[in-house]
Amino acid sequence: MLCRKMKSGLLAVAMAAFAGLCVTAPANTSAAPLMLAQNDITLMPGGLEQPETEEVPMPDVAPSPGSSIPSYPSAGAQGGAPVTGAARIALLLPLNSPSLGTAAAAVRDGFLASYEKEHDPNISLTVVESGDAPQQVVDAYRVAVQDHDIVVGPLSRSGAAAIAASGQVARPTIALTQADAVGAALPQLLTIGLSVEDEARQAAGWASIEYPGEQALVVSTTTAWQRRAARAFQAAWQAQGLGADSVELSASEGNLSPSALLQLIDRIRASNPGLVFAALDAVQARQLREALGQDIAIYGTSQLNPYSVAGWAAATRQPSMDGVRFIDLPWMVQPDAPAVARYATGTGRGGDLERLYALGIDAYRVARQVAQGRDSFELDGVTGRLRIRFGGGASRFARVESQAVFQDGAAAPLAGAR
Repeated sequence: MLCRKMKSGLLAVAMAAFAGLCVTAPANTSAAPLMLAQNDITLMPGGLEQPETEEVPMPDVAPSPGSSIPSYPSAGAQGGAPVTGAARIALLLPLNSPSLGTAAAAVRDGFLASYEKEHDPNISLTVVESGDAPQQVVDAYRVAVQDHDIVVGPLSRSGAAAIAASGQVARPTIALTQADAVGAALPQLLTIGLSVEDEARQAAGWASIEYPGEQALVVSTTTAWQRRAARAFQAAWQAQGLGADSVELSASEGNLSPSALLQLIDRIRASNPGLVFAALDAVQARQLREALGQDIAIYGTSQLNPYSVAGWAAATRQPSMDGVRFIDLPWMVQPDAPAVARYATGTGRGGDLERLYALGIDAYRVARQVAQGRDSFELDGVTGRLRIRFGGGASRFARVESQAVFQDGAAAPLAGAR
């Protein structure tokens, strides 16, 4: 357990760190990072370069909405002939979107990698392309449900909300977004998206075990996803009867304000919290850590970790982050986990594109279970331990991700944790 007391030399440590606060930490990718935490999987300004993609056999691609969908092979079929009685899965993604196409391609590649790995002759697959406008998504969905038993998608929150409101959900549909995007639960709609709020709640449960009875200080900026993560942690912390205060720091061009950090240090010295929850990105978290020093525990979400294990092998180490704890996907921090080890993790992607690829892998595995008629099951997934109830009433989904820590300047799984 880390010491919770703030040393008298903290101010000097902070002032020394401020000299480098405007130096951006190594980026997730060679271009601006994709932030899964954003409301609609929003790309940061500047967009993304197209990442390298894994070579996988492609199923047929559905034409534009309004035309008929052609026959397509099952995973075990030869010569392109469909397998009689195969469960027909449509993967609906905004591959035609200028803003979301790269994200959609990462999900598609992960889905296809899982489809080929499982090699189930009783499942056939086609990819249905759409744009990202809500009406485009609904139109593509109407095409997909005509000749398919299960639809996986859409990817965006706005697309899922439009489908839920359309009254068209007549087939099992596995949306790749968060539950709050669709409002009231629908019996035929399961949401399995990655959620920064869920990670914040898991961090609260973890921290409460390591620091029982302590006061928490929740730190964020005014960015929307950070506010959502901060609220989720604070609510989970207070639900356990524990005290939590929050503070929003000003930021400019992604860097935390040095004057705001000085004020934060004064506040910490006065209130002496047991830990800090950093609802921040990787660059800001490093700035916070360098300002506060090593003498107070910091917890966070996956947004503190800019690389997969393979990415860290080539990245500049960040020893100032050692000891910082965070929640992340097994795919990002546990290459030896049984579910992860089945797949090649060196995909050439970075940051959240890796997470989207992993989401694609688990999305197919969930769809396969649904295709086999299972309405209540658990999976040891590459995105976490999954628990699903789908069918016979309102759907339920839960994901437990991995506990991780910065060690020797890089992200690593917490010893003894899943």
